Amino acid sequence: MDLLKDKVAIVTGASSGIGRATALLFAAEGAAVVLNARGASALGEIAEEIADMGGRACQFAGDVADPATHSELVGLAIERYGRLDIAVNNAGIVGPMGPIAEIAPEDWNHVLGTNLTGAYLGARAQIPAMIAGGGGAILFTSTFVGTSVGMPGMTAYGASKAGLMGLVKGITADYALQGIRANAILPGGVDTPAAGNREQKEWAAGLHAMKRIAEPVEIANVALFLASPMASFVTGTALFADGGNSAVK
Repeated sequence: MDLLKDKVAIVTGASSGIGRATALLFAAEGAAVVLNARGASALGEIAEEIADMGGRACQFAGDVADPATHSELVGLAIERYGRLDIAVNNAGIVGPMGPIAEIAPEDWNHVLGTNLTGAYLGARAQIPAMIAGGGGAILFTSTFVGTSVGMPGMTAYGASKAGLMGLVKGITADYALQGIRANAILPGGVDTPAAGNREQKEWAAGLHAMKRIAEPVEIANVALFLASPMASFVTGTALFADGGNSAVK
């Protein structure tokens, strides 16, 4: 298939889980992909996998909380592939867990700095490049935590991810007329390393109407829809991909 033929996409948090699945799917759909995560070796493996299947990819290892990371990623997209059409701001952390009164300010700042400020820094670098090319699609990986429910010990994480909704709506208000679409994906539990051990995954599955958690590619498919021309009139919103989690609370 070629839903993203001749498009250029940045994917952060691309070394595993949702980010990895999204990068592989976008490449299979014809996009050139600029990969980002903190670990260079894992990114190299994914870039090689994309090349082996006939796709195009390059990588830059860096922290999304650093503005320079996003400047490098956008610069790499323009230098290697001539444009930027899509950005999947997916990188995130859970951070230390515990009741909010027991979370240290530095831990709070680290979670918000990665998950929310990192997303802002990404959009800040990506939007001008997209406008120069006639528009583009920006996606953010949020979650049901902090949006449809609160979870014990996850207030910093939930607050940072819920804040992405304000970012999506603000980008839409500021830039929709210039061809920028901004949307968020709200996954439920996903079978990634962050989901924990088998018992934790089984517990999480029970929260969902479908009584299972998602495979990463199922969330990548949602990203593909939102990034593609199929979602040409979709902006400023969030799409739950949570197996009915939010419907049965």
